[in-house]
This record gives sequence, structure tokens and C-alpha cells, in this order.
Amino acid sequence: MNQLTKAEEQVMRIVWELQGGTVQTIREQFKYPQPARTTVATVLSVLENKGFVTRQNVERVNVYRPAVDKTTYSKTQLMGVMKNYFNNSFASLALFLAKEENLTIDELDALLEEVREALRAS
Repeated sequence: MNQLTKAEEQVMRIVWELQGGTVQTIREQFKYPQPARTTVATVLSVLENKGFVTRQNVERVNVYRPAVDKTTYSKTQLMGVMKNYFNNSFASLALFLAKEENLTIDELDALLEEVREALRAS
């Protein structure tokens, strides 16, 4: 799966949140200053070419919907980071994050218990 650029990811996050929309409805979700309409349209066109969104013409207006769900994309990106930066080791990734967040032993124990419960439930 292709990696999104920063601009593509910004637009894609809005598409995921709205579960679709027109260039105008997507543009309206940006904080001021909003990007130009043509910029949003261009990014959506690129996302369509990459297979991240689909386009449907509804009453002469293009409606864009996600073709890739957020969970699938997030998982792919996280696995890529783990592979490329942590020798495909979840333990190394987890240790790095624990150190970066300065987690205490109690916080790590609580996290481990949450993981155990989630795995039992699945």
C-alpha cells in the first residue's frame, strides 16, 4: 500500500471522518486559512489515482468516499515503521515508546493487563 504525503493524509483523515464528501464539504473541515478549492480537488484526484478514494458523480457533483479504511492504512504504516526502524520487533517498538513516554512500572503493568484482557476477548 502506498504511503500518503502529509497533504494527502490531511485530506484522507477528513474523508475517513466524514465517510465521504464533496470537494467543498471536505474543504470546509480545514481550519482557516482553508486550502484553495483547486488544491483539495487535486489532492482528491491523486488519492483516487492511488486507490484511496472512489469518486461518484451525484447530481453533477463529485462525491468522494474512502476506498481504504483508516484501520487498514494505520496498521500498514505501523507495521512499516516496526519493520524499517525496529528490526520487525514489536518488543523493540514497545520499549522505545515506553521510554519516550517515561512510563512508570505501574503504568506498564496496567498496559500489560489491558493487552491481556483485549487478547482474551478476541
